[in-house]
Amino acid sequence: MMKNENELKEIVREKYSQIALNEREVNAASCCGATPTSEEVYNVMSDDYTDLDGYAADADLGLGCGLPTEFAQISNGDTVIDLGSGAGNDAFIARHETGPEGKVIGIDFTEAMIDRSRINADKLGFNNVEFRYGDIENMPISENTADVIVSNCVLNLVPNKKGVINDTFRVLKPGGHFSISDIVLIGDLPDELREDAEMYAGCVSGAIQKSEYMGLIEKAGFDNITIQKEKAIRIPSDILLKYMGADRVAQFNQGETGIYSVTVYAEKPGQSSEKKVGQEAIQHKAKVKIAEIAGADGEACCGPNCC
Repeated sequence: MMKNENELKEIVREKYSQIALNEREVNAASCCGATPTSEEVYNVMSDDYTDLDGYAADADLGLGCGLPTEFAQISNGDTVIDLGSGAGNDAFIARHETGPEGKVIGIDFTEAMIDRSRINADKLGFNNVEFRYGDIENMPISENTADVIVSNCVLNLVPNKKGVINDTFRVLKPGGHFSISDIVLIGDLPDELREDAEMYAGCVSGAIQKSEYMGLIEKAGFDNITIQKEKAIRIPSDILLKYMGADRVAQFNQGETGIYSVTVYAEKPGQSSEKKVGQEAIQHKAKVKIAEIAGADGEACCGPNCC
């Protein structure tokens, strides 16, 4: 029987403390590093980061299910928050995009991950990337802080997904946006998977229906909600056989239940103060220029030497 919210969080915390010590290859060949490894599929969920600028091999634990930083439209000087930052993989790629003028804050509730990410940041000599211990449904960050928020295969691990999405809205600046990769479902999982705590930590049984997931984002107040990328996730049969018999595995593989990785983009309504100030400055300059060419009666002249 599935655990309550606090018990689930402790299961994830304990499991990811162990996963922080695993090699990338072990994690990538399982479901988020939490289940038995597969001999059939090397990368069960994760995409290949190695060609992205800012990639740091020591920070890649093979735990993602997408490439949110590739789609996040991060600009130079942005403040970026990475939810469930792990060993720092997405944070360091975001740092490449925002440059030394920007700032990246990673949040994770597993101390072993925080320790590993800070060691990686020190090795890289980054003084504008920091990692904070905390829950992502109640972030240790002031409201209206971030230009961009990214996250990679983390919300499915949090029982209170509504809380995470609402707090994402809170800490984004007006006009800010997020790009988040996560696991969602279409159809119902078999009970053997849905009720297993190991499959919860494996990013599967904690996933919710795609329609519910998109609905939570809309209800939180976000605009311009877009699915930037979607791919089907196939759990290898040799992993499924650890949880149910061969007949049930065959039935599941032939059924209509789908497990998907989706990368979703959405914007917080409004306009950031920096953009507003910039536009006001442009408007002021335009008014000054008009005044300079205006005649004594206040009307703009139109002759051979003006306009």
